[in-house]
Amino acid sequence: MLTRLKRTENGITCNGRHIRTVDPVKDDDEIILRTDDSSFLEPVGSFEVPIVYEDDYTVIFDKPFGMAVHPSIKHQGDTLGNYFAYLYPELTFRPVNRLDRDTSGLCLVAKDAYTAGMLQGKLKKVYYAVVQGITEKSGTIDAPVARERESIILRCVREDGQKAVTHYKRLEHNDKYSLLEINLETGRTHQIRVHFSHIGHALAGDDMYGGSTQDIARQALHCGKLIFSDVMTNELREVFSELPEDIKNLLKE
Repeated sequence: MLTRLKRTENGITCNGRHIRTVDPVKDDDEIILRTDDSSFLEPVGSFEVPIVYEDDYTVIFDKPFGMAVHPSIKHQGDTLGNYFAYLYPELTFRPVNRLDRDTSGLCLVAKDAYTAGMLQGKLKKVYYAVVQGITEKSGTIDAPVARERESIILRCVREDGQKAVTHYKRLEHNDKYSLLEINLETGRTHQIRVHFSHIGHALAGDDMYGGSTQDIARQALHCGKLIFSDVMTNELREVFSELPEDIKNLLKE
């Protein structure tokens, strides 16, 4: 950020006068930093994603399932990034946490590079999942996750994989499914999906990892809580998102 400010004409000014980073300043001086932070994503406003929290530095969306966070070969113009570019054309899209396309829930986007850096690795995410069968009341899955050798997308539990630890607590269950609260100690790709498939309780609807699509057409996984500290005041923030109806319906029986 400092490098960009130094290279920008009048990137740093004091009372309207250009200054260097080493120049002294006094009480009541007005320091203004100017950066070009425009987004390169195509702005698309033809859909709407609920905003559940916003301040000067962050915005938190409640992403529906079926929406990708970033554009890709198969998803151009229909992502959360495109909607962000529509709402904030002067900003770059900087998601601090990323969700799979068919995982719903809270996605925090930083409005500037400083905030993104401050929150990286310090955002606590709590997930809720419905898995097949009745699990233990609580437990920890400590099993390394690796890429399937023949696949770009699939992951598996393998001894030579990266360390992966998942903690869970059962909140309720019926004869067919268990609702779990999940806290991740590590953040490997598809970690939750792979771990619960590994212990014989695949996520409902997750046919990629052995789950049945009989009652739901996507993996029953939702990011329902984010906990983080305000980057300026250090005040603790907790933001919640209710379970979507398609996940709730699995537990009605």
